[in-house]
Amino acid sequence: MNAFARRAASLLLGVICLPLSAFASTGQPTHEFKLDNGLKVIVREDHRAPVVVSQLWYRIGSSYERPGFTGLSHALEHMMFKGSAKLGPGESSRILRELGAEENAFTSDDYTAYYQVLARDRLEIALEMEADRLAGLRLPADEFAREIEVIKEERRLRTEDNPSSLAWERFKTAAFPATGYRTPTIGWMADLERMTVDDLRVWHNDWYSPNNAVLVVVGDVSADEVKTLAQRHFAAIPARPLPAARAPLELPALGERRLTLKVKTQLPSLLMGFNVPGLASADNPREVQALRLIAALLDGGYSARLATRLEREQELVSGASASYDPFTRGDSLFVLSARPNVQQGKTLAQVEAGLWHELETLKTQAPSAEEVARVQAQVIAGLVYERDSIASQATSIGQLETVGLSWQLLDQDLEALKAVTPADIQGAAQRLFQRERLTVAQVLPQDSAAPLARETRHE
Repeated sequence: MNAFARRAASLLLGVICLPLSAFASTGQPTHEFKLDNGLKVIVREDHRAPVVVSQLWYRIGSSYERPGFTGLSHALEHMMFKGSAKLGPGESSRILRELGAEENAFTSDDYTAYYQVLARDRLEIALEMEADRLAGLRLPADEFAREIEVIKEERRLRTEDNPSSLAWERFKTAAFPATGYRTPTIGWMADLERMTVDDLRVWHNDWYSPNNAVLVVVGDVSADEVKTLAQRHFAAIPARPLPAARAPLELPALGERRLTLKVKTQLPSLLMGFNVPGLASADNPREVQALRLIAALLDGGYSARLATRLEREQELVSGASASYDPFTRGDSLFVLSARPNVQQGKTLAQVEAGLWHELETLKTQAPSAEEVARVQAQVIAGLVYERDSIASQATSIGQLETVGLSWQLLDQDLEALKAVTPADIQGAAQRLFQRERLTVAQVLPQDSAAPLARETRHE
């Protein structure tokens, strides 16, 4: 790279980093307090528009579930809209729609969250309804009987009839042998078929407690007004003892695992996953930041290494990707996926060798300072754009808090990414991209005519 290009990369990093520096240090006063019952409340002020995002997060998800009782967290999320002490089934959603609000919920491995986006002067309505279903949830048996069928159909459509989702689900069972991250969030079909409404009552009683929740409010509000509303609607809800829950730590050196998956797909593909730490489980946080940049270095757009080398130069793959989630309450997975360029006669074995070559290159040759600067600029630009949204800010805060990290990391992200050096990237690759940490899945077109649902039933 010539001197002009190096200077341009340096200027690009400086220009892109500037907005996030200002974003993190000036316009985002953030307040944290806790009610006597243990409910943690985080308020982040953003006065650009008279709008507010309210999110109530619970530290419960599919990674907490045990064999035979999978899918409880997701099923309970559905049933939280089916009636409470003050409102009948669906009434909370109807009220919010009439107020012009947006609402929804989501469940993941580590958390379940409920959110509303609405005018600032209607925040109290959202908080009152959240407190009502936390303290007074009704779980009618007839509503459950209908909703569990909806959930089973959701599983059929999104997983069992979706080849890529089905392959990913099966891949995770091998990639996470020691932790609940192997459990699909929606649950196994066999467990959905035997789930009862009493199972959900127990699950709600165990985990839906103010001392296991985080209320995040971002938008045109002050800490004092949110504290007043939180006290009014949540303070009387008693804390309860929580079941024991430990961070899901994987077996980092279990040994290479290989599986062949046959699904209803026309083209083969490859999945490679390395067991690696997340930010909450890492001994060296900088290693985690290095992994974030490695994912972008390999798969960060047109100029990334996989697209440049494997797709365009070698014509080895028709597509390739790299992904890594650092914000988990336990260990994580660094994943590579690719499809061979079958028009050029390329095979899965050749694709795997090509991916390994890129990983070995990272181990033997540290990337240049210019390439690292470009990748840092790209990742930081994405963060700046994403966090312009108050909903994204709230989600980032809630995710951090529910996996055992601090919301303050949101404002420290920039400096953590900027601090990563080429040597950090090389060191992370050398330590973590080892075969003893690896799971490989060859995803092939299905040969037999056996029903797909029958195969998944025996997982």
